[in-house]
Amino acid sequence: MEPEDMNEDDMIASMLEGEMESPMDEADDLADSGIKPKSEREIESIVQDAMNDAVDFIEGEISDDRIKAQRYYDGEVDIGHEDGRSKVVATKVRDTVRSVKPSLMRIFLSTAKPVEYTPKGPEDVAAAEQATSFMHHEFTRLNGYRVLNDAFHDALVKKQGIVKAYWLMTPHAEIYTFSDLSDDEYTYLLDDDTVSVIEHTVEYSMSIDEMGMEVEMPIHSVKISRQEDKGEMRIDSVPPEEFFINRDARNMKDAYIVAHRTEMRAGDLIAMGFDPEDVTKLDSFDSGSEMTEAEVFERRGYDSDLSDEDTQDPAMKNVTVTEAYMRIDADGTGVPVLHKITLGGTAYEMLDYEPCDEIPFSKFEIDPEPHAFYGRSLAEIVMDDQDAATSILRGILDNVAMTNNPRLAVIEGQVDIDDVLNNEIGAVVRMRQAGAVQDLTVPFVAGQTLGALSYLDGLVEQKTGVTRASMGLDPDAMQSTTKAAVTATVQAAAGQVEVMVRNLADGMRDLFGIMLRLYSKNVDEEQMMRLNGSFVPVDPRVWDGYMDVSINVGLGTGREEEKMMGLNQALQMQMSVFQNYGPQNGLVSMTNIRNTLADLLAASGVRNADRYFSPMTPEIEAQMMQAQQQAQADQGQAADPNAAFLQAEQMKVQTKMQTDMAKLQLDAQKAASEDDLKRDRMAQDLLVDAAKIYGQYGTAVDVARVQSEQDKNRMIGEIAQGGMQQ
Repeated sequence: MEPEDMNEDDMIASMLEGEMESPMDEADDLADSGIKPKSEREIESIVQDAMNDAVDFIEGEISDDRIKAQRYYDGEVDIGHEDGRSKVVATKVRDTVRSVKPSLMRIFLSTAKPVEYTPKGPEDVAAAEQATSFMHHEFTRLNGYRVLNDAFHDALVKKQGIVKAYWLMTPHAEIYTFSDLSDDEYTYLLDDDTVSVIEHTVEYSMSIDEMGMEVEMPIHSVKISRQEDKGEMRIDSVPPEEFFINRDARNMKDAYIVAHRTEMRAGDLIAMGFDPEDVTKLDSFDSGSEMTEAEVFERRGYDSDLSDEDTQDPAMKNVTVTEAYMRIDADGTGVPVLHKITLGGTAYEMLDYEPCDEIPFSKFEIDPEPHAFYGRSLAEIVMDDQDAATSILRGILDNVAMTNNPRLAVIEGQVDIDDVLNNEIGAVVRMRQAGAVQDLTVPFVAGQTLGALSYLDGLVEQKTGVTRASMGLDPDAMQSTTKAAVTATVQAAAGQVEVMVRNLADGMRDLFGIMLRLYSKNVDEEQMMRLNGSFVPVDPRVWDGYMDVSINVGLGTGREEEKMMGLNQALQMQMSVFQNYGPQNGLVSMTNIRNTLADLLAASGVRNADRYFSPMTPEIEAQMMQAQQQAQADQGQAADPNAAFLQAEQMKVQTKMQTDMAKLQLDAQKAASEDDLKRDRMAQDLLVDAAKIYGQYGTAVDVARVQSEQDKNRMIGEIAQGGMQQ
C-alpha cells in the first residue's frame, strides 16, 4: 500500500511492522545524506558565492556588448580616421532604433485594452472583465507608458529590458490635533502603539462631579503623529547594469539566482525597518563596479558619483543594496524554496531573508537566443552596417573636399611660395614663368559610391523590417497602382517587426500576471473605479490571481482596418439575430451589441465610448426587453384578427401561380422539340393558356419570348439533322 493511500491508523501499523519509516527515521536519513537546516551564516555564504559568480558573468561577458551598443547608438564607431579627413559617422543604430520604437509603442498602446485576463470558467467572466479594466487603469496611473518606453529601448539597444513589479510598504505619518480631552480620552489615545506625542498642554477647569461637588478637572490639548505603513503597487524599469543572473540560466523561473543591485540612501533602508547601526556600516560601489560604472557613464554621459554629500548627513549616504531571489533549502527538508534575500554593501552582507512565492521581474527582448537567457539587440544587428556606411560616407566627403580643393603642383624656384600658400580671394601669385603653378586634379568618383549606401540601406531594411515604405517616408516606394499592392508591400516589410512584437508580448504577459497576483494578495478592501461609464466596487481579493493573460495588439494600419471590417461584420450579424429572433434569442444581447460598438470606436482611435453610447447594465437591458415585449403584445392586440388568414391565402395563390407558370414553360419546351404541325397546335394552346392565366391572376405571359425560344430550339433541331443550307 502506497503512503498516500494510507490513513493514520494504517501508517501507525505500518511503522510498527517496519514497512514504513517514521518521521524520525526520515530525518535521520536526511541528516545522513548531508541535508540539514542551514544557519544564517551558511545561507549568507551560499548567496554570496552565487552573487559573485553572477556578477563575474554579467560584467565579464555581457557588459562589453552593452557598452559597445550604447557607443554606437551615441554615434561612435570602432573604425579610425586620419587627421585632416572626415570624421562623420553614419548613425544607423540610432536611426533604426528611433524608427522602430514608435511602431512598437503604437502597436502595444493603440488599443484600449492591449492585455486581457481570460476567465477559466463562466463564474470568472465578470471578475476577468473587472480585473482587465482595473489593471489598465493602474498601469496608466503608474506611468506605464514611460516604463514600457524604457524597457523597449533597453531591449533594442542593450539586449533586453527588465521591468520590476512589486508591492512597496512605506511608513506614512499623519498629524492630528485634539483639544478638550479628558484624562480617559487622552489615555485611550496614547494606548495606540502607532501614536507619538508631538505637543501636549494641560489646563484645569472647575466642574461639578456626580456628588455635586466642585472639583478641578484636567483638560488636555495634544498634537500627535500616527505612523502607518501604506502599501502600493510599483512598476519600474530596471537599468540593465543593475540586473544579474547566473550564467547557465535559460529563463527567469528556473534561474539559480536573480538579483537587482542598486544604490539607496541609508535613511531609506532604516525607514524600511533595518537596524541603523548595521546600515551605517555598509559601503557602496558608488556608481557600481568598474564595468557597471562604465555602463552608467556611457548611458548618462557624465559621472554620477556624488560622494561629497555622504559626509554631510549619514542618512543621505549611498549604500549598495542587493535584492536576490534564490531557491534555498533553508529548513533542511530536501526541497529548495524560493527566498528573497536582502544584501548590503559590496561584500553582500545578508540583512534579511524570507520565503516568497514569485520573482518580480519581467523580461522584454526582441531577438531571443534559443536555450539562452540573453539574445541579441537591434543595435548588435546593425552595428556592422554602421561601420560600413561610415567608411563609405567618409570617403565620399573626402573625395568631394579634395575635388573642390585640389592640391597644387609648382616648379621650385619659379614661384613665390608665400603667394601660393595665401588662400585669400583675388590674391596675386608671383611667378617667373607661365605654368609654374598647376592644379593636381582629383577625379570625382563620389557619385559612383552613392549606390553602395543605397545597398547598405537595403540590407538594414532587410535585417530589421524597418523600411521607408512601412514608415511612409519614401514617396517612390508607394507608387503602386493598387491599394492591394501597397498593402502587400507594407505587410511584407512588417514581418520582422511582427516577430519583435510577439517576443515583447511575452514580457507584457508576465508583467500583467505579476500585477494581478500582487493586487489580489495585498489589497485588503474594496475600491471604487469607473467601469463602463459608472462607478462600481472592485474587490481584487476575490480575483483568481492565476488567470490566463492574452495579448491584444494590432500590427499596423492594415491590421486595424481588418479588425474594423471584422467588427462591422460581427455587428451586422448581431443585428440580424436580434431583429429576427427578438431580445430573448439567447445568442446576442444589447450588452454584446454595445461592446461591439465600443470596440469599433476604439479601433478607430476613439477611446471614450461612454460619450457616444450609454453604459449597458443588466438592469437597463432587462427594462429594454420588458418594454419591447410589451410593445409586441400591444401590437398583437391591435392587429386585425383576419390579417394572418388573408396573408396565408395570398401565399397560397402566389404559390399556385408560380406552379402554373413553371408548367407552362415546360410545355413550351416540349412543343419546340416536336414536328411543325404539333408545334403549331401547341403554340395555339399556348396563346389560350396565356389568356387564361391573365384572366385568372392578372399576370401577362411574355408570349414573344416563348415563341423565340421555340424558334431557337427548331434551329438546333435542324442543325442536328444536318439541314442548314449555306
